[in-house]
This record gives sequence, C-alpha cells and structure tokens, in this order.
Amino acid sequence: MDREDKQFSGGRKYRNDEITVYWKPSACVHASYCYRELIEVFDPGRRPWVDMNGSTTAKIIEVVNLCPTEALAWKWNDDEKNGLVGSDQLNHIKFRRPELMNTNDSVPEEHPVSIKVMVDGPIVLKGNFTLVYNGNKKEVQESIISICRCGASDHQPFCDGQHRKIGFND
Repeated sequence: MDREDKQFSGGRKYRNDEITVYWKPSACVHASYCYRELIEVFDPGRRPWVDMNGSTTAKIIEVVNLCPTEALAWKWNDDEKNGLVGSDQLNHIKFRRPELMNTNDSVPEEHPVSIKVMVDGPIVLKGNFTLVYNGNKKEVQESIISICRCGASDHQPFCDGQHRKIGFND
C-alpha cells in the first residue's frame, strides 16, 4: 500500500479485506475507548498504531463505534454494503464523515445539536451550530468539537487532551 493510499484529508486510513478505518487525529480527545477495548488493533505505543489484522472485523467495528468524536470512523470496502448500514452504526462514515462516501447523491441527514459530557473529559458538541467565545465565532457544520472542562487546555475553550495529563476527574 503506497503512502497516498493511507492518507485522506485530515488524517490516515487503515484497511483490511472488509473495512477501512479512518483516523482524524485533530478530532481525538483521548477518551481511550479504542485501545482500552481492543489493544490488539489500537496500540498507541506501536507504529503504525492501528493493526487491522489484530482482531475480527466485527470487533473492530464495535470498538470504532465507541469513539465519542469523529476521530475514528469506518466504512465497508464494498460500496453496496455501505448503503445498507443502519443508524445504530454510529461511526460509519455515512453518519460521522459523509464527505468520505464515494457517492455524490448522498445527502447528510439533519440532526439536532448533540451534547455529551465525557467522564473525566471534555464536553463534546456535534452538529451544525455557531460557537461564540471570547469575542470570536466558530461556525461548525456537520462536525464535532470538544470543549475543555478541566481548565488546563492550551487552546481554550477547546480540549487538547490535557485532562489526561493532569488526572482530571469528575
């Protein structure tokens, strides 16, 4: 697999025979579900950190669907299967990263803004909205942002993972 095939705008992708997993590091809040649940595939101490042959496809999908942000998403390598994916598959690119779908006729579904408070971590906002902070405005379209709760982020009001380093807990 050449280098270009492993990348997409904003991240990297990893494949096995059945699925492709997309990783967008800028969206990662280090919630750690991936490696806590499936270290055989997601091991931050290894390079590359994702080994798509470390477990079954079903288990990889299950763990990717636990990611609370758009840092991890997945799709079937068979485009026909992607059209059949239900909304219970939260991190399928059809719902999490529709711009990565190969079809031009897919229209993202409208969803209300969702807010999730991560245990010992940030507040995760998902949807279409305008964030106003410190006299600034950030337009968010079909995306996710994480807001710092620990107060230690160097990029306030956004989370940069410092909560893990300082041992923040609720």
